[in-house]
Amino acid sequence: MSEAPGKSLSERFSEVWGALRSHFLRPRKKLGPIEGLDALVDFVDSRSSLVSQTSLYGYIKTRAGTRFPELFENDLFVQSINIAKWQIWCACVSDLAVYTGRLIFEAHPENEQVRQLMRVAVTRIAERTGVPDDAGQDFPSAVKQMIERIDDTQFSELDDLEAIFKQSGDALVHWSPIVDELKVLDEDIVRNSIRFRWQEPRRDLRAVLNIGSIISNGMSQARTTVD
Repeated sequence: MSEAPGKSLSERFSEVWGALRSHFLRPRKKLGPIEGLDALVDFVDSRSSLVSQTSLYGYIKTRAGTRFPELFENDLFVQSINIAKWQIWCACVSDLAVYTGRLIFEAHPENEQVRQLMRVAVTRIAERTGVPDDAGQDFPSAVKQMIERIDDTQFSELDDLEAIFKQSGDALVHWSPIVDELKVLDEDIVRNSIRFRWQEPRRDLRAVLNIGSIISNGMSQARTTVD
């Protein structure tokens, strides 16, 4: 990315920042009942995007302080933040999908059916996202791991709901473009920050997830997709 002549730092920052947000922050639709597969996919995708974006940019802004806009003059930084945002998004989708599956399993304890439903949901999210140009060479592997986690999950064994969200915290710490020495100092705070950001999506999901309809409608849609 070469700097356009005549552009000030503030103009360049606004341009790059706007591009990052438009590429990554999906609009939050008005909350309604989640009764089918499409609504479930939209919720998991949009809330995962929100948590990953706010956690990543919030951490970087806190660490950089007033120098935050200057970082966007560095092409390597912009490349690193793009890669980080998609890796953290994958982890967030993975965590929220597993958590959703556990909620459904509580009312419908059929592990294979719940796994099938959530696998189809995560696969749809991956397919409609594709492979973004700025996601980096490790993105396909992250998507594969996201789906494999669903395949390997025993929903009956997920007694610790907080532990479900560990992967998003791991990804935020690992992929954030912050020097390792600072990450060591920040780790507990960073993990707590993303844990806090998950509270609202979890509360919203419990409020709008119509498990009865998901079981009858969503699972039949999932079976049709697989067939």
